[in-house]
Amino acid sequence: MKFVMVPGGWQGGWVFDSVAAELHREGHHVEAVTLSGLELDGPVDADRPPNLDTHIDQVAAIIDRHDETPLALCGHSYGGMVIAGVADRLGHRLDQLVFIDAYVPDDGDSCWSLTSESFRELFIAGARADGRWVAVPDGLDPRARPHPMASFVQSIRLEGNPRPALSRTFISGGAWPGSPFVTLTERLRDDSGWRVHDIPVGHNIARRDPHSLAAILGALPPAIR
Repeated sequence: MKFVMVPGGWQGGWVFDSVAAELHREGHHVEAVTLSGLELDGPVDADRPPNLDTHIDQVAAIIDRHDETPLALCGHSYGGMVIAGVADRLGHRLDQLVFIDAYVPDDGDSCWSLTSESFRELFIAGARADGRWVAVPDGLDPRARPHPMASFVQSIRLEGNPRPALSRTFISGGAWPGSPFVTLTERLRDDSGWRVHDIPVGHNIARRDPHSLAAILGALPPAIR
C-alpha cells in the first residue's frame, strides 16, 4: 500500500520517520509531507503565511501525481483538516482515509472552531509576536517550526464528494489533558462508517508509539471498489 502522511501543527514529515521505517520493512511505500511554511530552513515568505487552502492544494497535488493503488491518506491533528479537504476533492483516488488523533471537520468547520479552549489560548499566546505565526509550544522536537495562524482559523469548504466506499479510520491517543477529540472518538465508535482504534499514549502517537501506529496502518483492510 502507498501511504501519504500529513503531520499536525508545528511538525514536518520527519515526525513519521519511525512509522515509515516500519511500514517500509513490511513492503509498503510512504511519503511523509512537510506542509508549506513548516520547512526546516524556514518559510519561503514569512510575510505571506500559507492557509488551509494552501495546504490542501499542496497535498492534493501529491495525490494527483500518484497512480499507485491502494492509496491511504493519513493526517495527524491539524492534518485531519488537510486530508478532509483533499478527500473531498480527490476521494476517487483514495482507498483509505486515516485520522490520527485528528480533527474531522464538516463543511464550515475550522481547526479553531473544533479545538479545545486550551488550544485556542495556546494559538493566541503563540501568535502574540506578529499575529501571523504561532510559536512552537514547549516540549516539541527541536525541528518543529512556527505554524501559520491562518491555517488554524480558516474554515474548510467541503462539497461532500468522497466516494462512498472510502474506508475511514480514526486512531485515538486517549483522553489526554485538553484533548479536543474525546467526544469525537466516542461518536465515531457508534458510526458504522468508521473503524476506531486506540493507542492511549497521548496526542503525539507517531513519536510515542510508532510501532503500534505502524501495525494498525499496515493491517488496514482493503477498501471495496
